[in-house]
Amino acid sequence: MNEAVKKALLDGAFIPAHPLALNEDKSLDEVSQRALTKYYIDAGAGGLAVGVHTTQFEIRDPQFKLYERVLTLAIEEMKKANVPDSFIKIGGVCGPVEQAIQEATILKKLGYDLALLSMGGLAHLTEQQLLARTREIAKIIPVVGFYLQPSVGGRVFTYQFWQELANIDNVCAIKMAPFNRYQTLDVVRAVCCSKRRDEIALYTGNDDNIIVDLLSEYAFTINGETVKKRIVGGLLGHWSVWAKTAVHYFENIKAARENGQIDSAWLTKAIEVTDANAAFFDPAHGFKGSIAGINEVLTRQGLLKGNWCLADHEVLSEGQAEEITRVYEMYPHLHDDDFVKVNLAKWKSGEKCESATGT
Repeated sequence: MNEAVKKALLDGAFIPAHPLALNEDKSLDEVSQRALTKYYIDAGAGGLAVGVHTTQFEIRDPQFKLYERVLTLAIEEMKKANVPDSFIKIGGVCGPVEQAIQEATILKKLGYDLALLSMGGLAHLTEQQLLARTREIAKIIPVVGFYLQPSVGGRVFTYQFWQELANIDNVCAIKMAPFNRYQTLDVVRAVCCSKRRDEIALYTGNDDNIIVDLLSEYAFTINGETVKKRIVGGLLGHWSVWAKTAVHYFENIKAARENGQIDSAWLTKAIEVTDANAAFFDPAHGFKGSIAGINEVLTRQGLLKGNWCLADHEVLSEGQAEEITRVYEMYPHLHDDDFVKVNLAKWKSGEKCESATGT
């Protein structure tokens, strides 16, 4: 990992989780897939996470075999856009250790900076076995640890698990997405108690609590010393939609943290963003429509042809489309439809992105 990426990661970056663009027959829509990457770059993202939950884990299935292709398309567009050296390129890694090693090797070959290492689907492994798996991947590529919420395939881990994970060399960040304040606190406290606390960047994946996570400063008394730590950035499926306006509020939050002036108006904004997320992620039905919900928003904007997913069960829940319409109408200041409308033809063509910083 180059020094520019390391600094950007520790400073805090806006990192969308990249969706998957499909045709109705579930074949890859490469034009739209490339357009999405251009959209995030032009919106001002500080990095991208590809091959993660929002990209759909099924891209790895033998009947689709899309994992390496999708990761390659994103890298190609980043290169065409001449993104800065500090642009953080993250690829998702999952599965048993043999599969995880294979995927991490692909990421390194393609030029990704870090692996977001999922623990999902591995309920048969003990925490010690998962830590051993993490050590193996960290030998290949820097690792972002991942606390995935149980509702979408994750599991609850002990405080001791995160304490040991934080002490693994080459674990450079942790994405916290348990959608649970107690479990998020476990991770932050474990990192603060680690000798590597200054080497690990904390990122929110709590799409239900984005702004409050980013505003909060944690403080613990450890061996008589007060240790403080912030969640510096986000790696979020929610940020795969309405990205331009989200970049704006993220940068304003960073500025507010730096000057120590946190206005109470941020708490109102936090509620608005969480309400929008409820429409997109479908907690009313156990998050069953989360991926289709994100795709529905992108379809309405013209970035995708439809909200189709690889898995047949990944569809909008009853009433979810109406909820998305509601938050569109209730929070017009949160969407970026005008930005998308102005740039969509360019993104769908072979033209280069005009900016890697969104300015």
